[in-house]
Amino acid sequence: MNYSNNQMNNDSGFDMDYGTNKIISASKFNLIIGGCLLWGFVCNAIIITFFSQWVLSLNYWLVLIGYLISCFAGVMIYSKSDKPFISFIGYNLIVLPIGILLTSFLYGTNATIVLQAVVTTGAVTLIMMIASTIYPSFFMKIGNTLFIALLSVIVVEVILVFFFSANPSIMDWGVALIFCGYIGYDWAIANQKEKTADNAVDGAAALYMDIINLFIRIVSILSRKD
Repeated sequence: MNYSNNQMNNDSGFDMDYGTNKIISASKFNLIIGGCLLWGFVCNAIIITFFSQWVLSLNYWLVLIGYLISCFAGVMIYSKSDKPFISFIGYNLIVLPIGILLTSFLYGTNATIVLQAVVTTGAVTLIMMIASTIYPSFFMKIGNTLFIALLSVIVVEVILVFFFSANPSIMDWGVALIFCGYIGYDWAIANQKEKTADNAVDGAAALYMDIINLFIRIVSILSRKD
């Protein structure tokens, strides 16, 4: 990926090329992000709807290990590649295993709760994107804070689960708030990059993971209330 903000003048009026990437319009850039996100969510819905029995028959630890390997490979591929198609392959290496994990996570959950979580997650995502568009400089500044906060919460949560067999609801609220911030942050980052198809796919991958993590925590919060 090319993150440089140095752009050469193009007197011919045609799109500029940076290596293997071509600068595209903002509308096309956002359309690719939206299309990739929609693709990811539809894939997840298909896995949950039509492959739940197969997923539930798999060994949990093998699924978890496969998930970690696939997601790590996906992140490495999309972050290192400057070709949209290759980055999209990396994106799918994240989407598919997450769909499998979501199937196990949502098994037995009331459909009403899932629907409420979907609507809530969508509304919060839209609000955070709008806020990030209006105040991009603020969200650009909180990246390190969000990372430290998330790391701290993960460590505390692991200690509570493995040593005290407890997972208080406040942890779900904390992680949900952090990923709200991450949605705004990653949206601001995406819009700071050059408008290329590859950067659009990369931005969609980051946003997808933020949105899915927010969705999972909202489901947990609603399930506790239920």
